[in-house]
Amino acid sequence: MRNLKLVFSIVLSIISGSIIPAQNPVVQTHYTPDPAPMVYKGRVYMYTGDDIPGFDFYYMTKWRVYSSEDMVNWTDHGVPIALESFVWARDRAWAAQCVERNGKFYWYICAQTVDNNMAIGVAVADSPTGPFKDALGKPLITTGSWSNIDPTAYVDDDGQAYMYWGNGSLYYVKLNKDMISYSGDIVEVPQSVEAFGGVRPQRNNNANNNQTAPPSNKDMYVEGPWFYKRNGTYYQMFAGMEKGKETLSYSTSNEPVGPWKYQGKIMVDQPTNSFTNHGGIIDFKGKSYLFYHTGLLKGSGSYGRSSAIESFKYNADGTIPPITITKEGVEPAGTLNPYNRVEAETIAWSEKCTTSEIAKIGVYVSGIRTGGYIKVRAVDFGNTAPGSFSAAIAAGLDGGILEVRIDSVAGTKLAAIKVPRTGGWQAWKTFTEAVMVPVTGVHDVYLVFKGENISAGRELFNFDYWLFKK
Repeated sequence: MRNLKLVFSIVLSIISGSIIPAQNPVVQTHYTPDPAPMVYKGRVYMYTGDDIPGFDFYYMTKWRVYSSEDMVNWTDHGVPIALESFVWARDRAWAAQCVERNGKFYWYICAQTVDNNMAIGVAVADSPTGPFKDALGKPLITTGSWSNIDPTAYVDDDGQAYMYWGNGSLYYVKLNKDMISYSGDIVEVPQSVEAFGGVRPQRNNNANNNQTAPPSNKDMYVEGPWFYKRNGTYYQMFAGMEKGKETLSYSTSNEPVGPWKYQGKIMVDQPTNSFTNHGGIIDFKGKSYLFYHTGLLKGSGSYGRSSAIESFKYNADGTIPPITITKEGVEPAGTLNPYNRVEAETIAWSEKCTTSEIAKIGVYVSGIRTGGYIKVRAVDFGNTAPGSFSAAIAAGLDGGILEVRIDSVAGTKLAAIKVPRTGGWQAWKTFTEAVMVPVTGVHDVYLVFKGENISAGRELFNFDYWLFKK
């Protein structure tokens, strides 16, 4: 009887929508490896790569930007830079990070050069979402080495900025105030057991001898540094190694340039379905968050990775506890106002849709098919029920139906728009329907896509934005 009651309780919870389904990875419309978060004016901006799966290596040609006020609903800002943005780049748009200084935004990227080496460049913008442009027209760091990857930058309290990077070896420079040049030499950080948990073994001249770390090495610096400061302590998170798979590990220091003291592993032996991991850490609205990537999105893997987020609490001494990956992700750090225009590409979870971008309107939801939906979490309707729902839509064919429901895909239906042809896939029209059932308070909103006598594989319509009116 007790087990039957438990099962009945779970079923009721699922029906009412109180069991939160997967929220990780946080973006489902594209593959988004190497997340680099930045907090600016009450929003978190997440800068990512763009994996193109289906190949036997990391195929990446551009970078993406997302932002959120509540850590669960992420707005897609498209592709502000790509390999084409840098005349010196030819391939491998790998991990990058953006930082702000004096109202300008500096996006440090790495790419393969026309000379067949890896180099670090920098793009600059007046907005965290761009448009960005190459600040130099040439690499900032180019030494003829394939270790020039994964830049991370930080502006210290005294105004001195630093940039770290490296695969196998770790390097840094002191950036000048212009953030696009540096003073002094490139410094290689000494590797030791005390500093990073181990020392990467030297390979011999036999290219077929893939020597690995000896058993005595519990960890070692591999790549993907993330450099930041908190409560007077400098942190260097990095991709370490255990059992042939990357971990997230970290070291700390009292000075921005070391010496570093190894503190241990943050994320290890987790079912990420990805050989690599790459992380970033921020504090936002009183909580701490770890960003990382997995290969758990449908059709993905080590070459199709996606950003995920976990919240955590630092220990009293400032150390970071072990962090376990979850499907549920993080709780909302705020609510969304449905009476302001909400971009359709503001998404907590989605199925059977993607996003596209054109100059005229920016990013919009595309590839919409029957059975798909967009979930938006923690929507606050307030104390007065809305009277109508509006959505901007374009459809080259009879477009199916957009249903608005709350709390689950099959939850209470608030409104439904039967989408006709609008004159083309970029011929945008705004449709308004009355809200059929009063709703107040905070709910998850589901924008559900349905076809009417339409094959399951056919695209229904494009979707730009939505809002409620009182």
